[in-house]
Amino acid sequence: MLSEKEYQDRIDRIAALRERLAQQLSGSLVSNPALAEELNGQIDALMEAATDADATRPVPPDRGLAALAGIGPDAAKTFGETLTSQGVAPYDEQVNSERIVAVGDLYYIYQHEQIGVFKVVQKLKQLFEAGSVRLSSGPGAYGLYQFDRRDVLRYTRRDRLDAYRRVLGYGRGLGSGQSRPNTDFHMLFGHFVNQVTLFWRDKRISDVIRERALDPSFGSIAVVRRSGLDLRNNLKFTSFGHLNVMRVELMQVLEECFKILGSPDVIDLFGADNAWDVVDEVLIRYFDERLQSSPRQRMAVTGRDVLRWLSGPHILETARGEFEALLMNIAEPAEEWLTSAQAMSLARRTGSDRVLPWEQLGQSGIASPVAERSPLTVPPSFAQPRRRMPSPVYPTRGGRGTYRGGRSGRRPMTPRR
Repeated sequence: MLSEKEYQDRIDRIAALRERLAQQLSGSLVSNPALAEELNGQIDALMEAATDADATRPVPPDRGLAALAGIGPDAAKTFGETLTSQGVAPYDEQVNSERIVAVGDLYYIYQHEQIGVFKVVQKLKQLFEAGSVRLSSGPGAYGLYQFDRRDVLRYTRRDRLDAYRRVLGYGRGLGSGQSRPNTDFHMLFGHFVNQVTLFWRDKRISDVIRERALDPSFGSIAVVRRSGLDLRNNLKFTSFGHLNVMRVELMQVLEECFKILGSPDVIDLFGADNAWDVVDEVLIRYFDERLQSSPRQRMAVTGRDVLRWLSGPHILETARGEFEALLMNIAEPAEEWLTSAQAMSLARRTGSDRVLPWEQLGQSGIASPVAERSPLTVPPSFAQPRRRMPSPVYPTRGGRGTYRGGRSGRRPMTPRR
């Protein structure tokens, strides 16, 4: 630990060093902003190395409390001789990459669930068992038999819906194991995607209309980093449990479904060209649904790419050049996800909202889901309050008046006209 005087002297010397360098290199810093970033990075590295060295210095058992209070032979004579702390360890932003990758795969599976892939295979299995389709011994028929036999070993549809609710917040009710649903995921995810797209949109505009188009001082990487860290911290505690093994099993099931739907006998049965054509044909013919396969599938692919990018340490990069180079990997996937989600009214594109207040989480706000379809979502017609029917009118004895019956009993009599 440092004494209070040493601690204050170090801060003053660092400030003087920064000011001296800025004065001597003022001309070069204006024409080359990257030089200022490099100098600040080197000074910050020196500060961090000095702080780590201070942590190895011996500390008294009472951590300087007796010297501060003026007790014992080691009592401090001046305030500058007292020991001080430089703070605690910063919040741990490190997250197990495997858990974030698992969330990305679950999001990928959820979008295919919303498309109706699992529902299509179940319907095809019912038709096969009822003998309503011309399938008997081909690879698709044998795959449907094996799919049915393995069904007892897999997670059920109820387990999948509960996992979506717990980890992604989609659906209704509680999550798996009666856990609290992660209702903030979609808003935080949409906000991060919006900030990534806004950052690169600003960069493209600056490359066209601004002088020194390659000047990296335009735009703020801090906003992008903050939104990404908020999303990672949200997923940090919801990605525990059986999510990892569940997504491995469901990815295997999804692959098996497409092998069945893409088998030659099933494709010939529906006159299709590939497995996706079979999915669309079954949804139209047997479920009479509007097709959303294309935007949902692109949301699945690009959304998983964005979440996989967050699983790495890229979001913790503080150097502007390195951060922009790493962020470029998800520039186009983020734009494509936002365009697809906006087309389906699941997100909106923001222009001026750079910060997402904590008070808005779980409420309507930036990139909040609009009319999100889910197997557990109550249709709007059933969500409206029920209207109370008017009470019937009954004649009174003697025919002189009427009264209206109801829960509260008789009402005042009204004369009959």
